Amino acid sequence: MCTYATAVAQITGSAKGPGGQWFPVSRITAYFDHPVHAMAEHTLNIDFADPANGPSARIALELTAASARELLTAIRAALDAVPPELVE
Repeated sequence: MCTYATAVAQITGSAKGPGGQWFPVSRITAYFDHPVHAMAEHTLNIDFADPANGPSARIALELTAASARELLTAIRAALDAVPPELVE
């Protein structure tokens, strides 16, 4: 079953793409649906993209729900460990 549950946010950052080239990323799209490559029925799919540079300026992740929750926990722990004055 497709959920079509999608969230989009504007972000500021960089990603390393094919060939080891860095490019800016300005948008993240997260959605829960069937994966293209991961061996799971459904995954949280996260695309980091720079739409101004076309479809090749994209990094895609497909994570099981459990792995996505672990990622959230790890991100929160890393940010919580940083002195507040360093976090923008």
